[in-house]
Amino acid sequence: MRHVLATVFLAAATFAPSFALAATVDATLVPDGTYVVKVEKVQDAQHVLVLMDNGVETLLSAQGSVDFSKVKPAATIKIALIKGKVPVYVVQ
Repeated sequence: MRHVLATVFLAAATFAPSFALAATVDATLVPDGTYVVKVEKVQDAQHVLVLMDNGVETLLSAQGSVDFSKVKPAATIKIALIKGKVPVYVVQ
């Protein structure tokens, strides 16, 4: 019985971090403010998948004349986020 429990706990400890890193949050749930994020993937000129400092991934949408097409994956950018939209960003 102890061997089975030890195996279950070991498996849970091994796979739990990978599930936590895969968490994607809707950008509208992120509080408004400025954030420094790492670009994971540029989907198109209006959408970019980023990794936030707390380890959460989110898909950001551009607002107005913002264009993500010049951003490269693995770049660090500082964004302003208002109601889930990015009105302005700066590549750092």
